[in-house]
Amino acid sequence: MKTIDPHHHLWREETRNYPWMEADSTVEVLWGRPADLPRNYLTENLLEDFKNQNVVKSVHVQCEHDHTRPVEETKWLQSVAEAPGSGGFPHGIVGFANFAEPDIEEVLEGHCRYPNIRGIRQILNVHEDPIKTHADRDYLKDDTWRQNFSLLKKFNLTFDLQLYYQQMEDAASLARENSDILLILNHAGMPADRDEDGLRGWRKGIQTLADCPNMVAKISGLGMCDRHWTVESVRPFVLDVIEDFGVERCMFASNFPVDKLFSSFDAVWDAFKEITADFSETEKAALFHDNAELYYRL
Repeated sequence: MKTIDPHHHLWREETRNYPWMEADSTVEVLWGRPADLPRNYLTENLLEDFKNQNVVKSVHVQCEHDHTRPVEETKWLQSVAEAPGSGGFPHGIVGFANFAEPDIEEVLEGHCRYPNIRGIRQILNVHEDPIKTHADRDYLKDDTWRQNFSLLKKFNLTFDLQLYYQQMEDAASLARENSDILLILNHAGMPADRDEDGLRGWRKGIQTLADCPNMVAKISGLGMCDRHWTVESVRPFVLDVIEDFGVERCMFASNFPVDKLFSSFDAVWDAFKEITADFSETEKAALFHDNAELYYRL
């Protein structure tokens, strides 16, 4: 079965373009310590991880490149995709932009100079636990940010939505206000709070987002919230998202190399295959390939 991985990262430490590598990388965050990640993760590393799963296309999602020069990441990734021997990877690029900044339209124009650009991600995760917080404030409550968000329509760009369940009601209202923009939920909504209230809140939030017709979901990154995951431990999250969004609005992804801290690429992909073993061939093709091709215009 042909597959597409619509969520992975690439980086080069020697460029010194990744502030999280320069900071105290031993500090613990939700998924672990940045110091434990490979210092370089390039196309050859990606293709080596892909080799057993017939991955024919991929999408690179921004990985906190220097925010003062966001278009530089897209420029580099376009050169990577066009390099001899790259196989065209990555075929799609999701860049970074901060919708709270006054130069946002200029940044979006800059990204769109590169043919593989497909969308924008600005990480929105805020949480009462600082280890789980990845944004400097709750941008979903920022009027300027929300107003500028609508510029995505002008540039025909999607938005990769990364947040926690506590923010999903605000995200749903954003989606309703921008019904002509496609939002792509990252990492199954990041079910990081595993107590009874947290799981109930996550399920309710997923249902709220799924009610927005311009919202689709990527099922990925589950190792970040469950570092010792098994097929059975992730099965309910995979199936709950598919039940609420429907097969036609879900896609599987790897989140490599971050999730490489917890398992191999084969383990991730084989888990998805096991969980969907009883699905029809058409449904499997949608989850593993067709939906990513459609929503990221690959």
